[in-house]
Amino acid sequence: MQTDIVIEELKKAIAGKDEILRKIMICFFAGGHLLLEDMPGVGKTTIAVAFARAFDIDYRRMQFTSDTLPSDVTGFIMYDKDRGTFEFKKGPIFTNMFLADEINRTSSKTQSALLEVMEERQVTIDAITHQIERPFFVIATQNPYGSAGTNLLPQSQMDRFMMALSIGYPDAENEKKILVDRHHHNPIEDIKAVTHKANIIKIQEYIDSIYVADEIYDYAIELVRLTRQNPKIAIGGSPRASLALIRLAKARAFCFERDYVVPGDIIDLFKDALIHRIVLKNHDLSAVSFERSLILDEILASVKRPAIKGK
Repeated sequence: MQTDIVIEELKKAIAGKDEILRKIMICFFAGGHLLLEDMPGVGKTTIAVAFARAFDIDYRRMQFTSDTLPSDVTGFIMYDKDRGTFEFKKGPIFTNMFLADEINRTSSKTQSALLEVMEERQVTIDAITHQIERPFFVIATQNPYGSAGTNLLPQSQMDRFMMALSIGYPDAENEKKILVDRHHHNPIEDIKAVTHKANIIKIQEYIDSIYVADEIYDYAIELVRLTRQNPKIAIGGSPRASLALIRLAKARAFCFERDYVVPGDIIDLFKDALIHRIVLKNHDLSAVSFERSLILDEILASVKRPAIKGK
C-alpha cells in the first residue's frame, strides 16, 4: 500500500500537518499506542476520526472524568434475569481505535484499567480473559498546561505508549483553510476508505520481517542507554523504549517503501519514542517538555551516525 495515498486522503480534513499524520500512521502500523499532549481544539479528535475512516476500522471515543470507573472502560458482568445467567457487557475499549480523551483527568485506578489491554490486547474480568480484535490502537490525549483536577500518569502507563506527539497550532494559511472548508460542511465526511482491516494486519505482520543491521541495533541501544546515564535525567528509557524505537523505525522504513532500516529512521523517531518516557531531575513542570526535547537533541548529537545505507 502506498502510504502517500493515505496522507492525501487525511489532508482533506487535516491541513498543514503532513509530518504529524505520517508519524501517527507509523505508530499505528508499528502496532503501538499514541499519546497526544496538546491544547484543546487543535484537531486531536478530528485526526482520530479521519484515520478510522481512511482505514475503515471501528472507532470509539471516551471522555475521561474524575468519576469514570474502570468498568466504564473495560465492561462489566451483568445478571440477565430472563435467561438466569451472568453476561459480559463489553466496554468501549472493544474496538479498533479507542480515543481516551483527557486521560489524566480520571483516577489512577481507571487509568490502570488500560495497562493490560494496551500491553496484551486483552481484558480480564472476574478471571475470564476477553481478547481485543486486531488491529487495536489507543490514542490518549492530555493537556500539558493546567493541572487542576488531573492525575499524572504513572511511569508504567507512560511506558505503554510507543510514541508521544504534539500537534501544535496551524499557521495562518492553514487556519484560514480550516475556516473556509468548514463554512458549509464538515470535510471529515469527504474522507473515503483507502484500505481495510485485513490489509492493515498484513502490514503489521510484514513489518516484522524488515531488515535491521547490527549497526542499527547498536545505534539505537547507545542512544537509549545515554538517557539512563545523563546527569539531568532521573529515569531513562527502559528496554521497552529500545524495542519501541526499533519497531517504529521498521514501520517508517515500510512507509518509505524500503525493506530495511537506515539511521535516518532512528534519528527521525528517537525523540518521539523517548520524550514521554524520561523523567528529569529537579524539573519545572511548566517547561519539562521543552527541556526534555533539548536533552534528547544533545544525546542525538553526541552519538556518531552509523554508515549504513542499505542491506
